[in-house]
Amino acid sequence: MNDQIHSGGDEHGELGDAEYAEFMELAAQEGFDPAEVEGDLAAAGHGPLPVLAVVGRPNVGKSTLVNRILGRREAVVEDRPGVTRDRVTYEAEWSGRRFKVVDTGGWEQDVLGIDASVAAQAEFAIEAADAVVFVVDATVGATDTDEAVVKLLRRAGKPVVLCANKVDGPSAEADAAMLWSLGLGEPYAVSALHGRGTGDMLDAVLEALPEAPAQTFGATVGGPRRIALIGRPNVGKSSLLNKVAGEERVVVNEMAGTTRDPVDEMIQLGGVTWKFVDTAGIRRRVHLQEGADYYASLRTAAAVEKAEVAVVLIDASESISVQDQRIISMAVEAGRALVIAYNKWDTLDEERRYYLEREIETELGQIQWAPRVNVSARTGRHMEKLVPAIETALAGWETRVPTGRLNSFLGEIVASHPHPIRGGKQPRILFGTQAGTRPPRFVLFASGFLEAGYRRFIERRLREEFGFEGTPLQVSVRVREKRGRKK
Repeated sequence: MNDQIHSGGDEHGELGDAEYAEFMELAAQEGFDPAEVEGDLAAAGHGPLPVLAVVGRPNVGKSTLVNRILGRREAVVEDRPGVTRDRVTYEAEWSGRRFKVVDTGGWEQDVLGIDASVAAQAEFAIEAADAVVFVVDATVGATDTDEAVVKLLRRAGKPVVLCANKVDGPSAEADAAMLWSLGLGEPYAVSALHGRGTGDMLDAVLEALPEAPAQTFGATVGGPRRIALIGRPNVGKSSLLNKVAGEERVVVNEMAGTTRDPVDEMIQLGGVTWKFVDTAGIRRRVHLQEGADYYASLRTAAAVEKAEVAVVLIDASESISVQDQRIISMAVEAGRALVIAYNKWDTLDEERRYYLEREIETELGQIQWAPRVNVSARTGRHMEKLVPAIETALAGWETRVPTGRLNSFLGEIVASHPHPIRGGKQPRILFGTQAGTRPPRFVLFASGFLEAGYRRFIERRLREEFGFEGTPLQVSVRVREKRGRKK
């Protein structure tokens, strides 16, 4: 069986010519619209989506604009500062093109001083982004803080679309025109609240964003693989990075460190050079707790977007926290290969080890597929196990199952474990294909709606049959519609 499974893609990065022709013929026989099937495969088979960061000072309408771009209310919109959120990255679509949006709205704080906090937010978001929407309140005009962000943007050299927000009618157009003075090109007059002018602005965004590559992610020949070392503050990320590097590369201290320049470290491990995308350096002071958490999630999102594999560091001496689970979810949602490293293992007694195993079962049961290593950043214990775990996760992330092999496997499942009958009907999986790798993405075509429990069962069986250790799987299901597909 294994000789039929190979890593990476073929010359198209997705299905080979013969395989594709055979698959489309099968789809036509089962009554699916070929154009729609092609669209489904293209949507599932893309490489990583380009990233758009939305930056600007507080109360200019960033979160409102993000909701407008998404076409749904997802980003938190509140007047009060200190709103902590689970997510800062969302997926959006405009004119048939999909991209990710990093939202830096919803949080400000006065302790650092407003300029410093805006700069820190902008810095992390720009780091993750392929292009930036810079939001300015047209009714107020360009402030000193806006000018400071402009300097950051110039230094970063990323494409920028200038959004002059709160232009609710023709009379405010002149206010928007004043923003030409920022030197960032045309200000797009927009009302995020009412949707006015957002279409033109999004057209400009699509011009600024690169196309989503067709499975070329990380395929730079001979380039070092990119690892994000992530985890909540003070779990030992800096110490671990210093230990694997064999020298003091990263400052380990208790300072807030919010505006420190992030550094990517080239480190030799197991005879191979790896690029560690730095996420260390976020530290919390008591009076900055909410803010530090927010910055940590922004920085984590930035690092995860740039990486191929996420190594999540968890403090084994403490109970697994909601924040640990959020960080793992961030890596899984981003579709990255995953390794879980339990740090401070040398400090655990038998009782703590027993309870930790129970916690892992109950709190992290959904990621049993991720390789696990028990390490000590302080003593260097079991560091040699980190590289094999990373290599295992990357191999799973790049595994591809040929369509013929997948369909014979799906046929066996349908025969031995059919979907439960619902409403007098029994939906069936008709056929499927793996449309992409990094992570493995499957599109299944069915005669009716498949319940979430049955989808989870399919994913579990895929893992049992083909491995996929260390990688999330994305399984989408397309249902044959008699009256055309529901949107």
